[in-house]
Amino acid sequence: MTHGSADDSRRPDVRVQALVPHAVVPAYAHEDDAGADLCAAEHVVLEPFARELVPTGLAIALPEGHAGFIHPRSGLSSKHGVTVVNAPGTIDAGYRGEVKVPLVNLDPHSAYTIRRGDRIAQLVVQQVAHARFTAVAQLDDTVRGTGGFGSTGGFDGAS
Repeated sequence: MTHGSADDSRRPDVRVQALVPHAVVPAYAHEDDAGADLCAAEHVVLEPFARELVPTGLAIALPEGHAGFIHPRSGLSSKHGVTVVNAPGTIDAGYRGEVKVPLVNLDPHSAYTIRRGDRIAQLVVQQVAHARFTAVAQLDDTVRGTGGFGSTGGFDGAS
C-alpha cells in the first residue's frame, strides 16, 4: 500500500484551517496508523501534576456522521507521564473552534516542556452512529449479566 493510493474514496475528507501561520496539519507517521499526530502551537511548561489546555492552532471540519477522538501519545505518557486528561477527548462534526488538547503531567517530580511543533496527541477520525434510546422495564439476561469493573479477574493474580 502506498501513501495516498489506498482506496481514497473510503477516507473521510477532513478540512483543516490553520489559525496561526506555524500550525502543523495533522499527519499519519505511518500509512497504517490509526491516529494522526496533533502538534502544539505554543510553548507550554507542564509542572508536576499541572494541567494545561494546549492549542494546536487548527480548526477542523469533520464530515457529517464522523467524530474525532483525541488520544494520548504512548511515548509521551510512558516516558514522561504526560497524557490527555479526558482521554479520549471528543470532537463533534459540527464543532468549528480551535482544537485544543487538555494535557496533564503526572510525573510527581519533573516539569515537562512542550515546544511549538511538538507532537502532543493523536487524532483518530471514526464514523459514528446515533442510537435510539428506548426506556424499558427490564433488560434481557446475558451470560455476563451485571458483572463489570474487574469482575473477570486477572488484575491481582486471581482468575
